[in-house]
Amino acid sequence: MAGLLVLAGVFWGLCILSAALLRWNEVKYRKKGLPPGTMGWPVFGETTEFLKQGPGFMKNQRSRFGNFFKSHILGCPTVVSMDPELNRYILVNEAKGLVPGYPQSMLDILGKCNIAAVHGSAHKYMRGALLALISPTMIKEQLLPKIDDFMRSHLCDWDRKIIDIQEKTKEMAFLSSLRQIASNEANSIAHDFMPEFFKLVLGTLSLPINLPNTNYHRGFQARRIITSLLRKLVEARRASGETQYDMLGYLLHKENKYKLSDEEMIDLIITILYSGYETISTTSMMAVKYLHDHPKVLEELRKEHMAIREKKKPEDPIDYNDYKSMRFTRAVIYETSRLATIVNGVLRKTTTDMEINGYIIPKGWRIYVYTREVNYDPRFYPDPLTFNPWRWMEKGLENQHHFLIFGGGTRQCPGKELGLAEISTFLHYFVTKYKWEEVGGDKLMKFPRVEAPNGLHIKISTK
Repeated sequence: MAGLLVLAGVFWGLCILSAALLRWNEVKYRKKGLPPGTMGWPVFGETTEFLKQGPGFMKNQRSRFGNFFKSHILGCPTVVSMDPELNRYILVNEAKGLVPGYPQSMLDILGKCNIAAVHGSAHKYMRGALLALISPTMIKEQLLPKIDDFMRSHLCDWDRKIIDIQEKTKEMAFLSSLRQIASNEANSIAHDFMPEFFKLVLGTLSLPINLPNTNYHRGFQARRIITSLLRKLVEARRASGETQYDMLGYLLHKENKYKLSDEEMIDLIITILYSGYETISTTSMMAVKYLHDHPKVLEELRKEHMAIREKKKPEDPIDYNDYKSMRFTRAVIYETSRLATIVNGVLRKTTTDMEINGYIIPKGWRIYVYTREVNYDPRFYPDPLTFNPWRWMEKGLENQHHFLIFGGGTRQCPGKELGLAEISTFLHYFVTKYKWEEVGGDKLMKFPRVEAPNGLHIKISTK
């Protein structure tokens, strides 16, 4: 009996302590002029709910507090904006007291020189160095041939196999980017590089608490290993004295006007790998899912790609003109990105106390520009929950002010065109060579009622 009383006392003591901590944290952030909202636990805030529930957490908070509310996520007090017009204002007014505000875990793991961490003249310089690597000329002359060669080899042996399309598209996105960065060495370093890279990705969206067995700790350790691998690669390239026509070769070339230090070069390479990985892999996977569920779309897409193949020999690669002619393919990718919403929004940080939407946001707070809701707004996209790529065939739709699939303002995704080229090439070889059927996979619900496959397996056969 005494033991039960002790346990009961401990239980009620923990309950009282928890309630006190929650109350203390709410009072701490109850400043005049702040928007409504909840702040959760000290230090941890509402990060657990945010990561586990994702869009469901945002939907619940919006129903309670409206389109503009406060929270505490990923280690920082944050204001969430879900208003389309206000989001556009924030994105195009970075110079007015707003700078990139990515989580500390992301800044630590991607490096202090990565393009998301810097602003002002440093951002302009690093962005210029990145754009020089992925310009239309570079895509046409160097990157697209590498992408084509990689996609052929990556898809060549899928016939009569059951594959996990999610795992395969993850491998595809990573290995394709690695081939573009270091074409000759990619195969030799991929085995050691890939598992560490996956740990790095998980670590960037975690609380920055450096304790053993946390995602942050594993991500930070993975960065150290990746940095060591890349440093050895850079040193080996310099020692060889050879000029190679890939991204690393361009960065090391004496005539490159962007003279980056080794630290800046490594951070830029990690940024290239990281920024394309999630969007390319998930968009490719979801495109396969949506094409399977919409036979008429698949038929139209195949028609476009078979027309390209009919003009070529079986061994001929696709070229830049072929890629630019893939209008319906581009529409499929846009519609997949819209409906699946791979990127929910972007983060900014205040550099001074500033008034937004009638509230005073303190210096150092983050603003989560949550753009997901725009993708399902019937004012912009009639019948928004229907997968309809033909809507993107309308002239100028991607130039509308509400088009935020790839971000907005001066921070619009610089790798947009390269990502489109990679997914288009993947779809070209996938739909012209194979047909497939689903043979398993749990379904997860993504707000608002969009299904995303988890562990989706497909059975492949040749056409």
